[in-house]
Amino acid sequence: MERELALEFARVTELAALASGRWMGRGDKEAADDAAVRAMRAVFDTVSIDGTVVIGEGEMDEAPMLYIGEKVGLGTSSQVDVAVDPLEGTNIVSKGLTGAISVMAVAGRGNLLHAPDMYMDKIAAGPAAKGVLNLDAPIEDNLKAVAKALKKDIGDLTVVILDRARHSKRIEACRKAGVRINLITDGDVAPAVATAFPDSGIDVMLGIGGAPEGVLAAAALRCMGGEMQGRLVPMEDGEQERAEKMGIKPVDKLLTMDDLVKGDDVIFVATGITDGSLLQGVRYHADKATTHTLVMRGTTGTIRFVKAEHRLDKKPFWEKVHD
Repeated sequence: MERELALEFARVTELAALASGRWMGRGDKEAADDAAVRAMRAVFDTVSIDGTVVIGEGEMDEAPMLYIGEKVGLGTSSQVDVAVDPLEGTNIVSKGLTGAISVMAVAGRGNLLHAPDMYMDKIAAGPAAKGVLNLDAPIEDNLKAVAKALKKDIGDLTVVILDRARHSKRIEACRKAGVRINLITDGDVAPAVATAFPDSGIDVMLGIGGAPEGVLAAAALRCMGGEMQGRLVPMEDGEQERAEKMGIKPVDKLLTMDDLVKGDDVIFVATGITDGSLLQGVRYHADKATTHTLVMRGTTGTIRFVKAEHRLDKKPFWEKVHD
């Protein structure tokens, strides 16, 4: 993919964040998500790619836009697969909490796992811990291995995990191991990516969360040389059959980085909507707004943090993208 596309993709998540950020704390997660989806879809019409959505808002009959299989872009230049989450953390924005982002990953055709909308068991860590993770090993063994790789006392290790009843035994195991724990309400993409940044304060992300989000996080970690392993966890009727139809056989196979994201030709972009450990949220001023965006390219390993100013007016952002 052309390097110029990286900043073009930044515009996609920036506009989605700007549109969604207006709904922070207003208690309407559907409106926040709809604003992000409409803005993101509109900006795609200006980007020089021949893109196909492989991870998006659902099937065609479930989502009016950014559905799986939808074509995006101008139909020119690179043929790519696109994974998007216009608003990762709908509840976060609705309640005005921390850590919501607009996020996307783009790779060559066929290089992103076509993950069904179901749960995935995951464990992620940064480059220093590459090669030491084992999803099938006891949690305590993984934590000790990561602490050793990071040259940290295990008591100084920080683990992020979704605060869910299904994780009660894992949380207990983490506490028994003596690590520091950050329980989050929603949104595990940003914490997984943050494991690759030593100053983020996050060393490991683990637990059962969304499979599409797992692919998005893996794309970022691929760019940075980090590590993730996952395994699909069917919980509802029909999920196993759907996963098999999408080519994941056996459904309970251990998914490595090479399964989640093939090769290094991948671009990852995320814009903060609300403040988090990695990105600042949208700031609105009298006549402008500012966004904070992370842009990464796997082929070069380049990491950019882009702070942008956007002129404000009364017209919705997604109606202004062609101006």
